[in-house]
Amino acid sequence: MTFSPPTADDRRFLWEAVDLSRRCPPSTTAFSVGAVIVREGDVVSTGFSREERDDEHAEELAIRRAEAAGRSLHGCTLYSSLEPCSVRKSGRRACCDRIIEAGIARVVYASAEPPLFVSGQGAARLRASGVDVLQLEELAGAVRRVNAHLPWDEGRPAKPDGE
Repeated sequence: MTFSPPTADDRRFLWEAVDLSRRCPPSTTAFSVGAVIVREGDVVSTGFSREERDDEHAEELAIRRAEAAGRSLHGCTLYSSLEPCSVRKSGRRACCDRIIEAGIARVVYASAEPPLFVSGQGAARLRASGVDVLQLEELAGAVRRVNAHLPWDEGRPAKPDGE
Protein backbone atom coordinates (compact mmCIF):
# COMPACT_ATOMS: atom_id res chain seq x y z
CA MET A 1 0.00 0.00 0.00
CA THR A 2 1.26 3.50 -0.78
CA PHE A 3 0.91 6.20 1.81
CA SER A 4 -0.01 9.64 0.59
CA PRO A 5 1.66 12.90 1.61
CA PRO A 6 -0.47 15.67 3.19
CA THR A 7 -2.46 17.97 0.94
CA ALA A 8 -4.11 21.38 1.39
CA ASP A 9 -7.43 19.52 1.69
CA ASP A 10 -5.97 17.40 4.50
CA ARG A 11 -5.15 20.53 6.47
CA ARG A 12 -8.53 22.12 5.72
CA PHE A 13 -10.61 19.10 6.78
CA LEU A 14 -8.43 18.44 9.82
CA TRP A 15 -8.93 22.06 10.92
CA GLU A 16 -12.68 21.44 10.51
CA ALA A 17 -12.36 18.44 12.85
CA VAL A 18 -10.45 20.56 15.38
CA ASP A 19 -13.15 23.26 15.13
CA LEU A 20 -15.84 20.63 15.81
CA SER A 21 -13.95 19.48 18.91
CA ARG A 22 -14.39 22.97 20.38
CA ARG A 23 -18.14 22.26 20.55
CA CYS A 24 -17.72 19.24 22.86
CA PRO A 25 -19.15 19.53 26.35
CA PRO A 26 -16.02 19.43 28.58
CA SER A 27 -15.45 16.23 30.53
CA THR A 28 -12.89 15.28 33.16
CA THR A 29 -13.03 11.65 31.97
CA ALA A 30 -12.72 12.00 28.18
CA PHE A 31 -11.04 14.03 25.46
CA SER A 32 -12.86 16.57 23.30
CA VAL A 33 -12.57 15.29 19.72
CA GLY A 34 -14.02 16.24 16.35
CA ALA A 35 -14.29 14.02 13.26
CA VAL A 36 -15.04 14.63 9.59
CA ILE A 37 -15.47 11.89 6.98
CA VAL A 38 -14.74 12.89 3.38
CA ARG A 39 -15.08 11.25 -0.04
CA GLU A 40 -13.37 12.92 -3.00
CA GLY A 41 -13.45 16.38 -1.42
CA ASP A 42 -17.07 16.18 -0.20
CA VAL A 43 -18.05 15.86 3.46
CA VAL A 44 -19.99 12.65 4.05
CA SER A 45 -20.52 12.98 7.80
CA THR A 46 -19.28 14.76 10.93
CA GLY A 47 -19.43 14.34 14.68
CA PHE A 48 -17.91 15.47 17.93
CA SER A 49 -17.54 13.73 21.27
CA ARG A 50 -20.63 13.77 23.50
CA GLU A 51 -22.67 15.51 20.80
CA GLU A 52 -25.57 13.07 21.15
CA ARG A 53 -24.51 10.62 23.89
CA ASP A 54 -22.11 11.05 26.78
CA ASP A 55 -20.27 7.82 25.93
CA GLU A 56 -20.03 8.29 22.14
CA HIS A 57 -16.75 9.22 20.47
CA ALA A 58 -16.57 11.62 17.53
CA GLU A 59 -15.46 9.00 15.00
CA GLU A 60 -18.12 6.58 16.23
CA LEU A 61 -20.87 9.17 15.75
CA ALA A 62 -19.67 10.24 12.29
CA ILE A 63 -19.58 6.60 11.14
CA ARG A 64 -23.00 5.85 12.67
CA ARG A 65 -24.55 8.88 10.98
CA ALA A 66 -23.14 8.00 7.56
CA GLU A 67 -24.26 4.38 7.83
CA ALA A 68 -27.74 5.40 9.04
CA ALA A 69 -28.02 7.57 5.92
CA GLY A 70 -27.06 4.59 3.75
CA ARG A 71 -23.70 6.09 2.76
CA SER A 72 -20.87 3.68 2.02
CA LEU A 73 -17.64 4.66 3.74
CA HIS A 74 -15.48 2.35 1.67
CA GLY A 75 -12.49 4.34 0.43
CA CYS A 76 -13.29 7.49 2.45
CA THR A 77 -10.86 9.56 4.52
CA LEU A 78 -11.61 10.18 8.19
CA TYR A 79 -10.15 13.31 9.79
CA SER A 80 -9.94 13.26 13.58
CA SER A 81 -8.46 15.85 15.89
CA LEU A 82 -7.11 13.03 18.11
CA GLU A 83 -5.70 9.63 17.18
CA PRO A 84 -8.64 7.18 17.03
CA CYS A 85 -8.90 4.92 20.06
CA SER A 86 -7.78 1.31 19.94
CA VAL A 87 -9.18 0.36 23.34
CA ARG A 88 -12.03 1.59 25.54
CA LYS A 89 -12.58 0.83 29.20
CA SER A 90 -16.34 1.41 28.77
CA GLY A 91 -16.79 -1.89 26.96
CA ARG A 92 -17.87 -0.15 23.74
CA ARG A 93 -16.10 -1.06 20.50
CA ALA A 94 -12.96 0.90 19.77
CA CYS A 95 -13.07 3.50 16.99
CA CYS A 96 -10.23 1.68 15.18
CA ASP A 97 -12.46 -1.40 14.85
CA ARG A 98 -15.32 0.71 13.51
CA ILE A 99 -13.03 2.46 11.00
CA ILE A 100 -11.61 -0.83 9.72
CA GLU A 101 -15.05 -2.49 9.48
CA ALA A 102 -16.48 0.50 7.60
CA GLY A 103 -13.77 0.24 4.94
CA ILE A 104 -12.36 3.71 5.55
CA ALA A 105 -9.12 3.81 3.57
CA ARG A 106 -7.31 6.73 5.15
CA VAL A 107 -7.14 8.45 8.54
CA VAL A 108 -5.58 11.86 9.14
CA TYR A 109 -5.21 13.06 12.73
CA ALA A 110 -3.51 15.91 14.57
CA SER A 111 -2.47 14.66 17.99
CA ALA A 112 -1.44 11.27 19.31
CA GLU A 113 -3.63 10.08 22.18
CA PRO A 114 -1.75 10.64 25.43
CA PRO A 115 -2.01 7.77 27.96
CA LEU A 116 -4.20 9.76 30.32
CA PHE A 117 -7.16 7.34 30.31
CA VAL A 118 -5.93 4.28 28.37
CA SER A 119 -2.71 3.26 26.66
CA GLY A 120 -3.92 3.19 23.07
CA GLN A 121 -2.13 2.35 19.86
CA GLY A 122 -4.69 3.56 17.33
CA ALA A 123 -2.38 4.64 14.51
CA ALA A 124 -0.32 1.44 14.70
CA ARG A 125 -3.43 -0.72 14.76
CA LEU A 126 -4.94 1.05 11.75
CA ARG A 127 -1.68 0.77 9.79
CA ALA A 128 -1.44 -2.94 10.61
CA SER A 129 -4.90 -3.34 9.03
CA GLY A 130 -3.83 -1.58 5.83
CA VAL A 131 -5.30 1.86 6.53
CA ASP A 132 -3.23 4.81 5.24
CA VAL A 133 -2.55 6.85 8.42
CA LEU A 134 -1.11 10.34 8.49
CA GLN A 135 -0.44 12.59 11.48
CA LEU A 136 -0.31 16.36 10.92
CA GLU A 137 1.50 17.24 14.12
CA GLU A 138 1.46 20.95 13.28
CA LEU A 139 -2.19 21.02 14.48
CA ALA A 140 -1.49 19.12 17.73
CA GLY A 141 -1.12 22.33 19.75
CA ALA A 142 -4.68 23.36 18.84
CA VAL A 143 -5.96 19.97 20.04
CA ARG A 144 -4.07 20.40 23.29
CA ARG A 145 -5.65 23.83 23.82
CA VAL A 146 -9.15 22.42 23.23
CA ASN A 147 -8.38 19.82 25.90
CA ALA A 148 -6.77 22.23 28.37
CA HIS A 149 -9.34 21.16 30.99
CA LEU A 150 -7.48 17.82 31.25
CA PRO A 151 -4.09 17.16 32.90
CA TRP A 152 -2.41 16.46 29.56
CA ASP A 153 0.79 14.67 30.54
CA GLU A 154 2.04 12.18 27.99
CA GLY A 155 4.54 10.69 30.42
CA ARG A 156 1.91 9.70 32.95
CA PRO A 157 0.59 6.12 33.03
CA ALA A 158 -3.01 5.46 32.02
CA LYS A 159 -5.66 5.49 34.72
CA PRO A 160 -7.06 1.97 35.19
CA ASP A 161 -10.69 3.13 35.48
CA GLY A 162 -10.79 5.75 32.71
CA GLU A 163 -12.84 5.79 29.47
